[in-house]
Amino acid sequence: MAKIDRIGVLVLSALIVFSWVPIYQCAKKPVGAARKEDIPYIKCQVCEKLAHQLYHQVQDKQAQISPKKISEYEIIEISENVCNLKKQEADWILKIDIVEQRDKLELVEYESEGQCNSECKTIERACQEVMGYSDTDVAEYLYKKKPQIESLTHKLCNKLSKACTTKPPPVPKDRTPGEPFVPKSAKEAEMEKLMKSMEGMPGAPGMKMYSRDDLMNNMGNFGNEDADDDDEADFPSKLGNVLKDRERARSKSDWIQIITKKVVDTGEELKKHANKVTDRIQKWWKGKKASLKKKKNSKSSKPEL
Repeated sequence: MAKIDRIGVLVLSALIVFSWVPIYQCAKKPVGAARKEDIPYIKCQVCEKLAHQLYHQVQDKQAQISPKKISEYEIIEISENVCNLKKQEADWILKIDIVEQRDKLELVEYESEGQCNSECKTIERACQEVMGYSDTDVAEYLYKKKPQIESLTHKLCNKLSKACTTKPPPVPKDRTPGEPFVPKSAKEAEMEKLMKSMEGMPGAPGMKMYSRDDLMNNMGNFGNEDADDDDEADFPSKLGNVLKDRERARSKSDWIQIITKKVVDTGEELKKHANKVTDRIQKWWKGKKASLKKKKNSKSSKPEL
């Protein structure tokens, strides 16, 4: 059984890698830490945008499930996730840039998402401080009162968090400027959304992106388990060697094209190997069940001494 499991992991890993590489070939870049000292200058603006997001996300959710009425639980889920960059509800944060305007910091919103850096994490942290432990209170208010944006903003930013009750202090002149806003490609943003939507799904734990170097190294290491003469175990290793040879022979600019062609050429074969593994596991399990049943019947049929 352990041997079959290893084969299944190899094949499924290869399927995952080759399905995603043409779309998103780079590993996630390290994300900078939040600049906590910047939070007082942007807290009120973050709160106003947060209220805007809560209102519209609830409205959008209601439109999706209409004519069924949105539940309070669904609204709580939105309010819990809206400040967590690991969740889709917080994707709005990725479209915001912190811009220096004399002695103030202004939040500028773009149409497309940008690379997440320290500014992105700072906005996330400010959002979490605004929401605090008020997520259920905000959700209840949205569910029962169905407020307009103005009322929701006043409730969240003046009464619950008090983020907008005082004027932000002037920004120090010696403050180090933040990173520039770097837009993501449409495919990169789409892939990240897919990854977030798959997080926590059964059968897809620990999903992650691979860099080019990691991909080539991992493909070269596939098939090194004790798999004897099984084609399934040898296949990823052979494929990795082919890719390595191609990589040495071509320039970096051709790498994506090579991988894309290899996916097209080998996709069907990978699927066949995956199906083989599934069939073998099912046959093994049926045999195991029959063996256990036979032993059980044999024990029950023994005469008592």
